[in-house]
Amino acid sequence: MLTTAKMSSVGMTLSRQAAGYFAISRGMQVLGVVLAACLLSISCTAESSSPPEPAARESITVASFDFSENLILAELYTQAIEEAEIPVELVSNLGPREVVGPALEQGQVDFVVDYLGSALEAADAGNPATHGSVDYARQELQKAMVGHGVTVLGAAAAQDQNGFAVTHETARGLSSRTMSALSTKASSMVLGAPPECSDRPYCLIGLESVYRLHFARVEDISTRAATATALESGEIDVGLLETTDARLAEGGFILLRDDRGLQPRENIIPLARQWVIDTYGQSFTDAVDSVSSRLTTADLIELNRRVEIDGMTPSQAAADWLDG
Repeated sequence: MLTTAKMSSVGMTLSRQAAGYFAISRGMQVLGVVLAACLLSISCTAESSSPPEPAARESITVASFDFSENLILAELYTQAIEEAEIPVELVSNLGPREVVGPALEQGQVDFVVDYLGSALEAADAGNPATHGSVDYARQELQKAMVGHGVTVLGAAAAQDQNGFAVTHETARGLSSRTMSALSTKASSMVLGAPPECSDRPYCLIGLESVYRLHFARVEDISTRAATATALESGEIDVGLLETTDARLAEGGFILLRDDRGLQPRENIIPLARQWVIDTYGQSFTDAVDSVSSRLTTADLIELNRRVEIDGMTPSQAAADWLDG
């Protein structure tokens, strides 16, 4: 998962209340005003102590980041919580990490579905647990979040990491289906990736320092769909596609294995305000675990395919998966 590629402009559409669906314009979004004030306040820094919980909370507020996959994940957990007859509302496309993180830490929202390595890096930059075991990373994230009144729940097996894909034809010319196998080929290859890849430690910088890969050229490509098209046409030889990319379900590409462990752990990880667990207890944690215990990377690829390629809504795709 290329974290900065998931930091697009803030979309603040309140997409679900427990009683149904409705929208609030950006100009009228009270929550947006609160968050903007929070982001400008010193109280939003990681060193702040846990704030008091909002009074008379009527339901759990789930928030999603502003990209499709995370909205699907938010729908999965929201619907599972609803099934447990716990009042819940979903704020979809709330924004990038810089908005959603402070909103959770300051108690403006109550539940976020995050990515383990990215969440830990944001909470405790440089912590080596980002590349450790899932349990180790989760424990370190809990240490970093406890002062904010946030509890880290169980991680899913599903991971969304940066991945690098090639066509079947290119793969046949490699000694193995690993990133290391590119070492003798990269100098004659073109890499396709987002413009920010050149400055990112888990993208070009890491490919050069960890794998010693020096491509003939790096082609800036802004979307994953365009990356897939460029791979198919032969415009590029290697393309950045996340490990849960919808196009991987089509079978046209080979995702090379990160055999030297460049990418951090990016297991799906639910984060909840402690008041939610104190109030709803086992009913809440069982509902969340019912999703996390089942969700695999293959499931997430398929969910992304249904939404991005088949045109299902995140809500529909989530409901189908939960019924499966």
